[in-house]
Amino acid sequence: MTETPEPFFHRDGDTYTPTLQANGWWRPTGNLHARVMIGLFAHVIEQQYGEPNLQPTRLTTDLYRLPDLDPITVTTRLVRQGGRIKVVEAELFSGGISSARASCQLLRRGQQPEASLWSRPDWDAPPPEQVPPLAKPFTDKWEMRPILPPGFTPAQGLRAPGPRCTWLREVRPLVAGEAYTPFSRVATGVDYTSPTANGSETGLDFINSDVTLYLHREPVSEWIGYEVADHQSAEGVALGHCRLHDIKGPIGFSSCAALAQNRR
Repeated sequence: MTETPEPFFHRDGDTYTPTLQANGWWRPTGNLHARVMIGLFAHVIEQQYGEPNLQPTRLTTDLYRLPDLDPITVTTRLVRQGGRIKVVEAELFSGGISSARASCQLLRRGQQPEASLWSRPDWDAPPPEQVPPLAKPFTDKWEMRPILPPGFTPAQGLRAPGPRCTWLREVRPLVAGEAYTPFSRVATGVDYTSPTANGSETGLDFINSDVTLYLHREPVSEWIGYEVADHQSAEGVALGHCRLHDIKGPIGFSSCAALAQNRR
Protein backbone atom coordinates (compact mmCIF):
# COMPACT_ATOMS: atom_id res chain seq x y z
CA MET A 1 0.00 0.00 0.00
CA THR A 2 1.34 3.44 -0.97
CA GLU A 3 1.85 5.73 2.00
CA THR A 4 0.00 9.04 1.82
CA PRO A 5 2.50 11.94 1.70
CA GLU A 6 2.54 14.34 4.63
CA PRO A 7 -0.11 17.05 4.11
CA PHE A 8 0.35 20.80 4.31
CA PHE A 9 -2.17 21.12 7.17
CA HIS A 10 -3.77 19.06 9.91
CA ARG A 11 -7.25 20.20 10.88
CA ASP A 12 -8.73 20.36 14.37
CA GLY A 13 -12.20 21.90 14.17
CA ASP A 14 -11.74 25.37 12.69
CA THR A 15 -7.97 25.41 13.27
CA TYR A 16 -5.44 24.35 10.62
CA THR A 17 -1.96 23.50 11.90
CA PRO A 18 0.77 23.73 9.24
CA THR A 19 3.33 20.98 8.87
CA LEU A 20 6.93 21.68 7.87
CA GLN A 21 5.88 20.91 4.29
CA ALA A 22 3.97 24.22 4.32
CA ASN A 23 7.19 26.17 4.81
CA GLY A 24 8.10 28.82 2.24
CA TRP A 25 11.36 30.27 0.91
CA TRP A 26 11.83 33.80 2.13
CA ARG A 27 12.62 33.51 5.86
CA PRO A 28 15.28 31.12 7.25
CA THR A 29 13.34 30.79 10.52
CA GLY A 30 10.28 29.56 8.62
CA ASN A 31 7.30 31.16 6.93
CA LEU A 32 4.00 29.89 5.60
CA HIS A 33 4.14 29.38 1.84
CA ALA A 34 1.71 31.59 -0.10
CA ARG A 35 0.57 28.62 -2.19
CA VAL A 36 -0.98 26.85 0.81
CA MET A 37 -2.61 30.06 2.04
CA ILE A 38 -4.33 30.51 -1.32
CA GLY A 39 -5.28 26.84 -1.44
CA LEU A 40 -6.74 27.02 2.07
CA PHE A 41 -8.88 30.02 1.11
CA ALA A 42 -10.31 28.07 -1.83
CA HIS A 43 -10.82 24.98 0.35
CA VAL A 44 -12.72 26.83 3.09
CA ILE A 45 -14.77 29.05 0.77
CA GLU A 46 -15.86 26.11 -1.37
CA GLN A 47 -16.78 24.00 1.66
CA GLN A 48 -18.89 26.78 3.15
CA TYR A 49 -20.40 28.43 0.08
CA GLY A 50 -19.93 26.18 -2.94
CA GLU A 51 -22.91 24.93 -4.95
CA PRO A 52 -22.96 22.31 -7.74
CA ASN A 53 -24.06 24.81 -10.42
CA LEU A 54 -21.78 27.65 -9.35
CA GLN A 55 -18.44 28.12 -11.09
CA PRO A 56 -15.70 29.58 -8.85
CA THR A 57 -14.68 32.21 -11.38
CA ARG A 58 -12.34 34.55 -9.54
CA LEU A 59 -10.22 34.20 -6.41
CA THR A 60 -8.08 37.19 -5.46
CA THR A 61 -5.72 36.86 -2.50
CA ASP A 62 -3.91 39.77 -0.87
CA LEU A 63 -0.70 38.59 0.80
CA TYR A 64 0.19 41.44 3.14
CA ARG A 65 2.06 39.66 5.94
CA LEU A 66 4.63 36.85 5.89
CA PRO A 67 3.28 34.53 8.61
CA ASP A 68 5.22 31.87 10.44
CA LEU A 69 4.00 28.30 10.98
CA ASP A 70 1.60 29.07 13.83
CA PRO A 71 -1.92 27.55 13.75
CA ILE A 72 -4.23 29.08 11.15
CA THR A 73 -7.88 30.12 11.29
CA VAL A 74 -9.97 31.43 8.40
CA THR A 75 -13.05 33.61 8.83
CA THR A 76 -15.54 34.16 6.02
CA ARG A 77 -18.35 36.58 5.15
CA LEU A 78 -21.06 36.34 2.50
CA VAL A 79 -21.07 39.68 0.69
CA ARG A 80 -23.71 38.99 -1.95
CA GLN A 81 -26.08 36.10 -2.67
CA GLY A 82 -27.91 36.69 -5.95
CA GLY A 83 -29.61 34.47 -8.47
CA ARG A 84 -26.54 34.20 -10.67
CA ILE A 85 -23.69 35.57 -8.56
CA LYS A 86 -22.27 34.93 -5.11
CA VAL A 87 -19.44 36.96 -3.58
CA VAL A 88 -17.52 35.81 -0.51
CA GLU A 89 -14.76 37.44 1.51
CA ALA A 90 -12.32 35.55 3.74
CA GLU A 91 -9.49 36.48 6.10
CA LEU A 92 -6.61 34.29 7.29
CA PHE A 93 -5.15 34.62 10.78
CA SER A 94 -1.79 33.14 11.77
CA GLY A 95 -1.27 32.97 15.50
CA GLY A 96 -4.23 35.34 15.83
CA ILE A 97 -2.67 37.96 13.49
CA SER A 98 -4.34 38.87 10.19
CA SER A 99 -1.96 37.84 7.40
CA ALA A 100 -4.00 37.57 4.18
CA ARG A 101 -7.47 38.10 2.80
CA ALA A 102 -9.37 36.82 -0.20
CA SER A 103 -12.37 37.69 -2.33
CA CYS A 104 -14.11 34.98 -4.32
CA GLN A 105 -16.75 35.38 -7.01
CA LEU A 106 -18.89 32.39 -7.98
CA LEU A 107 -21.08 32.56 -11.09
CA ARG A 108 -24.00 30.32 -12.04
CA ARG A 109 -23.37 28.18 -15.10
CA GLY A 110 -25.85 28.51 -17.97
CA GLN A 111 -26.29 28.19 -21.70
CA GLN A 112 -23.28 29.15 -23.80
CA PRO A 113 -24.03 31.75 -26.54
CA GLU A 114 -23.75 30.43 -30.08
CA ALA A 115 -21.73 33.34 -31.49
CA SER A 116 -18.04 32.63 -31.91
CA LEU A 117 -15.43 34.93 -30.37
CA TRP A 118 -11.75 35.41 -31.08
CA SER A 119 -9.25 34.03 -28.61
CA ARG A 120 -5.60 33.08 -28.80
CA PRO A 121 -4.98 29.59 -30.18
CA ASP A 122 -4.57 26.82 -27.63
CA TRP A 123 -0.99 26.16 -26.68
CA ASP A 124 0.70 23.33 -28.54
CA ALA A 125 2.62 21.97 -25.56
CA PRO A 126 3.05 18.19 -25.34
CA PRO A 127 0.98 16.46 -22.65
CA PRO A 128 2.67 16.05 -19.26
CA GLU A 129 3.37 12.35 -19.69
CA GLN A 130 5.49 13.22 -22.75
CA VAL A 131 7.55 15.86 -20.93
CA PRO A 132 10.62 14.45 -19.15
CA PRO A 133 10.90 15.27 -15.44
CA LEU A 134 13.71 17.40 -14.13
CA ALA A 135 16.97 15.54 -13.64
CA LYS A 136 17.03 16.95 -10.10
CA PRO A 137 13.57 17.75 -8.73
CA PHE A 138 13.20 21.32 -7.56
CA THR A 139 11.11 20.26 -4.55
CA ASP A 140 9.17 17.30 -3.15
CA LYS A 141 6.19 19.54 -2.31
CA TRP A 142 4.79 19.40 -5.85
CA GLU A 143 5.80 17.93 -9.22
CA MET A 144 6.86 19.99 -12.21
CA ARG A 145 7.44 19.19 -15.87
CA PRO A 146 8.99 22.31 -17.49
CA ILE A 147 8.65 22.54 -21.26
CA LEU A 148 12.14 23.72 -22.15
CA PRO A 149 13.26 25.60 -25.28
CA PRO A 150 15.10 23.69 -28.01
CA GLY A 151 18.64 22.89 -26.96
CA PHE A 152 17.88 22.83 -23.24
CA THR A 153 17.69 19.62 -21.27
CA PRO A 154 16.06 18.71 -17.91
CA ALA A 155 19.56 18.66 -16.40
CA GLN A 156 19.72 22.43 -16.93
CA GLY A 157 16.78 22.94 -14.60
CA LEU A 158 14.30 25.80 -14.57
CA ARG A 159 16.42 28.73 -15.68
CA ALA A 160 15.88 28.55 -19.41
CA PRO A 161 15.50 31.96 -21.11
CA GLY A 162 12.37 33.19 -22.82
CA PRO A 163 8.69 32.64 -21.99
CA ARG A 164 8.20 29.65 -19.71
CA CYS A 165 5.69 26.84 -20.06
CA THR A 166 5.34 24.33 -17.25
CA TRP A 167 3.07 21.49 -16.18
CA LEU A 168 2.52 21.30 -12.42
CA ARG A 169 0.57 18.95 -10.17
CA GLU A 170 0.05 18.53 -6.44
CA VAL A 171 1.58 15.49 -4.75
CA ARG A 172 0.60 16.25 -1.12
CA PRO A 173 -2.84 16.68 0.44
CA LEU A 174 -3.70 20.25 1.35
CA VAL A 175 -5.57 19.16 4.50
CA ALA A 176 -5.08 15.72 6.02
CA GLY A 177 -7.97 13.37 5.23
CA GLU A 178 -9.70 15.83 2.88
CA ALA A 179 -9.50 15.40 -0.89
CA TYR A 180 -8.75 18.15 -3.37
CA THR A 181 -11.57 19.47 -5.50
CA PRO A 182 -10.71 20.82 -8.96
CA PHE A 183 -10.98 24.39 -7.59
CA SER A 184 -8.84 23.85 -4.48
CA ARG A 185 -6.26 21.94 -6.54
CA VAL A 186 -5.68 24.70 -9.08
CA ALA A 187 -5.83 27.37 -6.34
CA THR A 188 -3.14 25.61 -4.30
CA GLY A 189 -0.71 25.75 -7.21
CA VAL A 190 -1.55 29.20 -8.59
CA ASP A 191 1.13 30.96 -6.53
CA TYR A 192 3.51 29.47 -9.10
CA THR A 193 2.40 32.33 -11.37
CA SER A 194 5.04 34.57 -9.79
CA PRO A 195 8.17 32.43 -10.23
CA THR A 196 6.96 31.41 -13.69
CA ALA A 197 6.36 34.95 -14.94
CA ASN A 198 8.73 36.93 -12.70
CA GLY A 199 11.70 34.57 -12.43
CA SER A 200 14.92 35.37 -14.29
CA GLU A 201 17.65 33.10 -15.63
CA THR A 202 19.47 33.53 -12.31
CA GLY A 203 16.52 32.96 -9.95
CA LEU A 204 13.58 34.78 -8.37
CA ASP A 205 14.10 38.32 -7.09
CA PHE A 206 10.43 39.25 -6.52
CA ILE A 207 8.05 38.24 -3.73
CA ASN A 208 4.42 38.40 -4.78
CA SER A 209 1.97 40.53 -2.82
CA ASP A 210 -1.18 39.17 -4.42
CA VAL A 211 -2.47 36.49 -6.80
CA THR A 212 -5.68 36.46 -8.83
CA LEU A 213 -7.03 33.27 -10.34
CA TYR A 214 -9.69 33.39 -13.08
CA LEU A 215 -11.43 30.19 -14.22
CA HIS A 216 -14.06 29.88 -16.94
CA ARG A 217 -14.23 26.15 -16.21
CA GLU A 218 -12.75 23.79 -13.65
CA PRO A 219 -9.79 21.60 -14.60
CA VAL A 220 -10.42 17.96 -15.45
CA SER A 221 -6.90 16.75 -14.70
CA GLU A 222 -4.37 16.80 -11.88
CA TRP A 223 -1.86 18.51 -14.14
CA ILE A 224 -2.19 22.28 -14.60
CA GLY A 225 -0.26 24.01 -17.36
CA TYR A 226 1.27 27.48 -16.85
CA GLU A 227 2.07 29.50 -19.96
CA VAL A 228 3.67 32.90 -19.36
CA ALA A 229 1.69 35.59 -21.15
CA ASP A 230 3.61 38.64 -19.91
CA HIS A 231 5.98 40.15 -17.36
CA GLN A 232 6.46 43.86 -16.70
CA SER A 233 8.51 45.54 -13.98
CA ALA A 234 10.13 48.84 -13.03
CA GLU A 235 11.63 50.31 -9.85
CA GLY A 236 11.23 47.06 -7.93
CA VAL A 237 7.54 46.51 -8.75
CA ALA A 238 6.59 43.62 -11.02
CA LEU A 239 3.47 42.23 -12.68
CA GLY A 240 3.17 38.67 -13.99
CA HIS A 241 0.45 37.04 -16.07
CA CYS A 242 -0.09 33.42 -17.17
CA ARG A 243 -2.58 31.46 -19.23
CA LEU A 244 -3.72 28.28 -17.49
CA HIS A 245 -4.45 24.94 -19.12
CA ASP A 246 -5.40 21.37 -18.31
CA ILE A 247 -5.02 18.35 -20.56
CA LYS A 248 -8.18 19.36 -22.49
CA GLY A 249 -7.27 23.00 -23.17
CA PRO A 250 -7.39 26.47 -21.61
CA ILE A 251 -9.16 26.93 -18.27
CA GLY A 252 -8.39 30.55 -17.36
CA PHE A 253 -5.75 33.06 -16.32
CA SER A 254 -3.63 33.99 -13.34
CA SER A 255 -1.97 37.29 -12.47
CA CYS A 256 0.16 38.63 -9.65
CA ALA A 257 1.86 41.76 -8.34
CA ALA A 258 5.26 41.51 -6.69
CA LEU A 259 8.00 43.48 -4.95
CA ALA A 260 11.76 43.13 -5.34
CA GLN A 261 13.01 40.98 -2.48
CA ASN A 262 16.24 39.32 -1.39
CA ARG A 263 16.09 36.07 0.56
CA ARG A 264 17.46 36.54 4.04
